[in-house]
Amino acid sequence: MSTVRVVLVDDQPLIRSGFRALLDLEDDIEVVAEAGNGQEGLELVRRHVPDVALIDIQMPVVDGIEATRRIAADPSLTAVHVVMLTNYGMDEYVLDALRAGAAGFLVKDILPEDLLHAVRVAARGDALLAPSLTRRLINRFVTQPLPGSAGTALDELTGREREAVALVAQGLSNDEIADHMVISPLTAKTHVNRAMTKVRARDRAQLVVLAYESGLVTPRTG
Repeated sequence: MSTVRVVLVDDQPLIRSGFRALLDLEDDIEVVAEAGNGQEGLELVRRHVPDVALIDIQMPVVDGIEATRRIAADPSLTAVHVVMLTNYGMDEYVLDALRAGAAGFLVKDILPEDLLHAVRVAARGDALLAPSLTRRLINRFVTQPLPGSAGTALDELTGREREAVALVAQGLSNDEIADHMVISPLTAKTHVNRAMTKVRARDRAQLVVLAYESGLVTPRTG
């Protein structure tokens, strides 16, 4: 397995040093650079083009959401997957982060093994959210559905692609989607990737938001 290269951006030195010490213990993960504010983080991401950027959501100069938005808008950084970190886990931050292009959103009190898993999952291009934040996100869509132009965004998808997107929105991996649809994992991955291309989604996280906003998936209320 190739090494996952990480840029770490957080304005708290103690948090950075703790995360770096944890990540650098792993044979397959390397922290290539770290920064204390969003502007420095952007410069380092552009310089190193890491697999994963761990970015704090609230920082001086440029905040994490704006930094993520600029990364997502830069064609030269399409391979960079942003995982956002926060002390809070507020609903509006989750939605804003995902819309900005984040692949994941984690609270800072995450267990060490869960952080390592998150970095590896993000590097593969999969979406992830802490379970508590996933529940918050779904509840937000249930209680306060957001208006937008997502309703027709899925019109170009085939029936199987729409089915795959709905399963992505439920948190299923490609292997689980394959089992559910009775197809091979490669075919499942193809359906998901084609759907992402057609709706111009940067990653699976944006597919999740689109699936709920378009009404393709209706969260369970009970």
